[in-house]
Amino acid sequence: MAKTYDCLIVGGGPAGLTAAIYLARYRRKVIVIDAGQSRAAWIPTSHNYPGFEAGIGGRDLLARLAEQADQYGAELRRGEVTKIEKDGDVFVATAEGKEACAKRVLIATGIVDEAPLMPGLKDAVYEGALRFCPICDGYEAQGESIAVLGHVETAWRKAIFLRTYSKDVTLLCIDDPGNITDECRQELTNAKVNFPHERAVDVDRSGEKIAVLLESGERKTFDVLYPALGCEVRSQLALNLGAKATGNGNLLVDDCQLTSVKGLYAAGDVVSDLHQISVGLGHAAIAATKIHNELERNLA
Repeated sequence: MAKTYDCLIVGGGPAGLTAAIYLARYRRKVIVIDAGQSRAAWIPTSHNYPGFEAGIGGRDLLARLAEQADQYGAELRRGEVTKIEKDGDVFVATAEGKEACAKRVLIATGIVDEAPLMPGLKDAVYEGALRFCPICDGYEAQGESIAVLGHVETAWRKAIFLRTYSKDVTLLCIDDPGNITDECRQELTNAKVNFPHERAVDVDRSGEKIAVLLESGERKTFDVLYPALGCEVRSQLALNLGAKATGNGNLLVDDCQLTSVKGLYAAGDVVSDLHQISVGLGHAAIAATKIHNELERNLA
């Protein structure tokens, strides 16, 4: 008979590990199964995570959270959960050929950003030339030449937002720039965002900077490039259980982070379009507390 945990957490990013800390401190039997693909690991240094005025790297933050969860007795296991099924009131998850049973499940699997194919992608991220989240680090790009790369109708808002930090912002289209609507063109003009009338066809490194090649052969160089190519929401495990989601895959939850499936919770980027660590931590605290309160009492 497999051990039955009070809660299985799928995903060991900031949200999943925070939930594990809470549940372990509530003296619950909790296991985190993590595939090691947290988006937070890509953060070279976060300067908007509260309490770290000098910044903290994503890997450092994850290591600290994992150490804290382990300290309180949470079980941390490396592996990819490929299937979750329900057997009566118990969830049965399969990871790396092994099963884990739990009374409750918290999905904290996050998202995967779409990125341009580019040699040395990781180096560009850690050196600050390629960034994904202007809310997180737009402040650090103040006064720099910034490019936003994506489909015009979905990327233009990010370009305008980045004008908060720099006078030199360029929107580069991977589709036909001629398809831009009059409204969008006017918004870009009003915000003084540069908008080349030809498609971007390639991206590569240029020393410490990022170079973008246009159809005409013109090569433009920028200090920072923000891809706005969309993302994949890792919600399929929950969807397979019948959980409801938005059109882009974000799981729908109530004010306690409960999905439409009884006993199945979700937290972090898999739920929210505001991809912020602090948001995920709030989700985790709410979900973990609700899970503890609805389980049978574990009296000392």
